[in-house]
Amino acid sequence: MEGRCAVETWAEFGCSAAACTSKVVFTVGTDVLLYPGGDEIVVFNIQQRKLTAVLQFPGPVSDLVHSHDKQLLYVACESGVYCVNLPNLLSRVPSSPANVSSSPAELKISSDCLAVGEEGVCSLLLVGSVLLTLSQRDTLWWFTLYKTPASRQSTSSSYEKLAELSLPVVSVSLHDDKERKMKSGLGRKPVVICVHSSDEPPPSSSPSMLSSSSEATLGDGHFRLEPLLFKLLFGVDAALVRSPIILCGLPDGRLCFLPLRLPPGSRVRVLHSLEQPVVFVGASVVTETGLGEARCLVAVGGLGRVVLIRTDEGGPEVGGKVAGFTEGCVPGPVVCGCVDERHLYYSTGSDLLVLDLPGGPAERAGPGRGEAAGRGEETTSRTVTAVLQSPVSLNVCRVVALAGATHNAAGAVQLLVLSASGRLQRITLPKGREDAGLPSLHSAQVGQSVRDLLAAIGDVCQRASELKSTIKSKNQILRNLNQVLNISFLLLASRNSEEQPHIQEKPIRCHAVTSWSRLLQKDSLNLTCVLDNASPYVLERGWTLSITVFPLSYSLTAGGESSSRTFSFPFLNLHPGEKLEVSLPLAAAGDSCFPMTVSCSLIFSLKSLLGEEEAARLLGLYGSCVSLALDTLTVDWLDSLQVNRTTTSHKNITSQSTGSTMDGIQAFLSTRRVSWTGSGEGESASRPEREQYSARVRVSSELLSAALVLKAPDLDPQGPKLSPPSLCVSLLDWLLSQGPAGGEMGPPRDKSAHGSSVVHARGPDGHTVKLTAKEVNVGEESVGKDEVPLTAVEVQVESSSMAAVCGLHHAVLRRVQTLLQKVPEKEKAACTMRVERLGLRRALQQAELLLHQIQQSRIPEAFGVGLSRGQTTQSLLGVYQQLRQNPLLII
Repeated sequence: MEGRCAVETWAEFGCSAAACTSKVVFTVGTDVLLYPGGDEIVVFNIQQRKLTAVLQFPGPVSDLVHSHDKQLLYVACESGVYCVNLPNLLSRVPSSPANVSSSPAELKISSDCLAVGEEGVCSLLLVGSVLLTLSQRDTLWWFTLYKTPASRQSTSSSYEKLAELSLPVVSVSLHDDKERKMKSGLGRKPVVICVHSSDEPPPSSSPSMLSSSSEATLGDGHFRLEPLLFKLLFGVDAALVRSPIILCGLPDGRLCFLPLRLPPGSRVRVLHSLEQPVVFVGASVVTETGLGEARCLVAVGGLGRVVLIRTDEGGPEVGGKVAGFTEGCVPGPVVCGCVDERHLYYSTGSDLLVLDLPGGPAERAGPGRGEAAGRGEETTSRTVTAVLQSPVSLNVCRVVALAGATHNAAGAVQLLVLSASGRLQRITLPKGREDAGLPSLHSAQVGQSVRDLLAAIGDVCQRASELKSTIKSKNQILRNLNQVLNISFLLLASRNSEEQPHIQEKPIRCHAVTSWSRLLQKDSLNLTCVLDNASPYVLERGWTLSITVFPLSYSLTAGGESSSRTFSFPFLNLHPGEKLEVSLPLAAAGDSCFPMTVSCSLIFSLKSLLGEEEAARLLGLYGSCVSLALDTLTVDWLDSLQVNRTTTSHKNITSQSTGSTMDGIQAFLSTRRVSWTGSGEGESASRPEREQYSARVRVSSELLSAALVLKAPDLDPQGPKLSPPSLCVSLLDWLLSQGPAGGEMGPPRDKSAHGSSVVHARGPDGHTVKLTAKEVNVGEESVGKDEVPLTAVEVQVESSSMAAVCGLHHAVLRRVQTLLQKVPEKEKAACTMRVERLGLRRALQQAELLLHQIQQSRIPEAFGVGLSRGQTTQSLLGVYQQLRQNPLLII
């Protein structure tokens, strides 16, 4: 197609037209109906080249259609469908050809013209005496058929509802915002046409029913289709009864059809899916012989997908004829379109293009050319693809609505268009060559086309490379997430199996050891945690070791928050068998907030894989981290001791100045306004010799020997038992060598302190402590002549600090109980029987006596009379000391 288009501007409306809802409709005579959007329909006279009338409706107009005789106009609004007698309405407008600049007459349409009271109608179609309305209510598309009355002076009650069918709405889910808006069809309305078989008699015998552009059309929205294609697409039943077919293109991309003459059980069926909003549906490729029947249905999507539906050869397996669906893509987005005999005209908003449509197989092969037809059919797809990739630009921009193509006296094609700025324009196309099957291009255009194709290939390669990188990145993310899930399931399985005896240790675990350091003349207790990866998985980027430290018994700070602290240690690629060692400050010298709980956990941040925006979009309020608990350790007073290098200078150690740290029991009593003098003689608290507090723990020697043999791998469990002196030394060595994790960590703290049953050390509060282990006999007064008394190892804790004594007593009890859990039940049962014979009842009676003293001290306080608070404290303190000095035997 050579030459340039001639563009004539006929009118300007002074308002912008909507791309999704604008429409241009030819009427009988010289009038054209324009719907630029809103609640007005404009009537334009072609001869006078002016606006003659403006029809104002009660609400926004969504669609309009006129009757076959051009007398009635049906308009869909929000409140329903209105029916207007157009010639009678326009006859009221005074004609003034001399004054072409006069304002158009404004005609308001009243509610008396309401024909169908159905709200939310999107599209209309009139087939004979049947009016089809299409609306969306909730999640369904509703197709409703009404029978129009014979009389034109009728009310809404005269429209009889014939049938109502529904089709579920399909929502499209996409990630790209621009593509989602286009594919979801926001603002688009369904496209509805009627397809007739060419052997079906027309609804009216009037010759004016045939359009001037094509003998295959029966007015606006009606097309004649060859009988064979009609039968292949819509079935034999519809072809036998010669039923008109309602063909509907929905905003979700589905192409549906409905036979108008409904047999029992009919429903709306899906013919095809473009997977993008359907913008235009029509028929073209008219044969030169016959009554002007179309051999091709054309459907165009909003993103440029074009589907040609034609009759094709079935091939050797099927044989005969089949309905062929040929898809291709044109430059988009497509705003509107129309067809004539062999061309598709469509607008992208920025340009108006024309596309030649290939002829049908009958035209290509011709009669008596069976083999040639078969060979020609093999090239159909390649030919159609080449045609769809070669649209010709008409160099007209901002077109939002197209009317049917017509021909002038010279045979040139003329299009009536509506621009986005509200201009009504007529475009005259240059006359093309009659024998051109494909567009004829100039050599310069061929070169430009080659350059465009090469640029398109480069764009495709670039997009393919980007897509490949995206797929590779997502595959890596999936591999990392799979690794995270494997590690999570491994730790959860080990947590659920902790109570089973055959589970020795976790595949990923934490150990810890404490050590004192001195910096800037200040001592501090540090905790060194070791993360041991014994699993078969690599802890990759994104994992963080989180350690939370908080005392088991603490007071709230001034701000009302707990004294817990959390330390985070990100790391990279901890392979199987490797260890990660981190250190953190635990307490300063003088701090006595022990015991402390250390919770270790692994945290994986999904933001490191997905990014912050993607993680927030996918996970929302559910969080973007995976937290897996590892181990919970306890740091007690034994872990915080500083063992002295010699055990002979106990007097020198005790005489060191500790006046800077207040004694724990003094601090406890001073808060209750009780003056504590130790012996009750009113001596000063700063005297050189402080009162010593002590607590004892007794453990059966038999059980202790069995437990320590099991703990020492170099000792034979079936060999001789440990002697009492070595048992006492082994117990002290074991108590001082255990780390917070319950296992030995690194070398012993002080080799010189081992090998002795007496250990001197300094607590975290600065006070000296003394640990003594010795052998004692239990229940000698109850033993008969022939019985041997039960031997036990007694661990005594001594210090001038009540807080140190209590803390160390608690730590020794906890560790001894953990140690004795490994002793076989047979050993425990034998020891229990001996204790029962050696006066267990007497020990229980003594404990009951102490309990009675506690109850007696609380009775006066409950009634508000009796002993003062200081006296009550002294009584409770005495009971506490008796419990520590006369402990029960651990068996």
